[in-house]
Amino acid sequence: MNKKLIKKIIIVLVLLGVIAAFKLLGLGQYLKLSYLKESQEQFQMFYEEHTAIAITAYMLSYIFITSLSLPGAAVMTLAGGALFGLWVGTVAVSFSSAVGATLACFVSRFLLRDWVQNKFGDKIRKVNEGVEREGAFYLFTLRLIPVFPFWVINLVMGLSKMRLSMFYLVSQVGMLPGTIVYVNAGKELGEIESVSGIFSPGLIISFVILGVFPLAAKKALNWYRMRAGKPKTEEMTNK
Repeated sequence: MNKKLIKKIIIVLVLLGVIAAFKLLGLGQYLKLSYLKESQEQFQMFYEEHTAIAITAYMLSYIFITSLSLPGAAVMTLAGGALFGLWVGTVAVSFSSAVGATLACFVSRFLLRDWVQNKFGDKIRKVNEGVEREGAFYLFTLRLIPVFPFWVINLVMGLSKMRLSMFYLVSQVGMLPGTIVYVNAGKELGEIESVSGIFSPGLIISFVILGVFPLAAKKALNWYRMRAGKPKTEEMTNK
């Protein structure tokens, strides 16, 4: 075996080891809403005393989870709003999610190509056809209205011909509206002090927006496509 192949095997084994350790040690329990609520006061105190360290640790954790396609990105996004508020949380989540997604795409393209091909062969064909037909706008649509789960898009796009730099830029922009919605919902969730807080107008409105956003984005994109003479979102993803 040549040195490049040996390095690739070692890196893959390390990644698999990290993922296995994550599951065996039960670290997923720390990425649940219940744990977030229980530990919110301690996190808030640490954030107020060590703001830069708290934000840096949060972003690195988010990038780590996303780059390895581990479960917990949605909770981490809500946590960003609960811990940092809307504006700081949005910036932290936006850059962390885009960087993590790009690293996941890189891992898929250069290390896990065969596994991803075997696992998502049908989706890869659709994505490649979509990228050839629509270019970067296809990924933008998937980011705005995720037809596939977030982590699946990252892995499948790794086997497309799109440059990683373009993947990062489109992901950064395309995920921003959804990020704002989720972070805002997390901000409201973090402000619940009692059971009565569950029925606060702010929280209700945030989760209404969370539910309505995908439909509104879909209608807006379909309107744009009709004006541009392009196929609707449903037709684009079903081909």
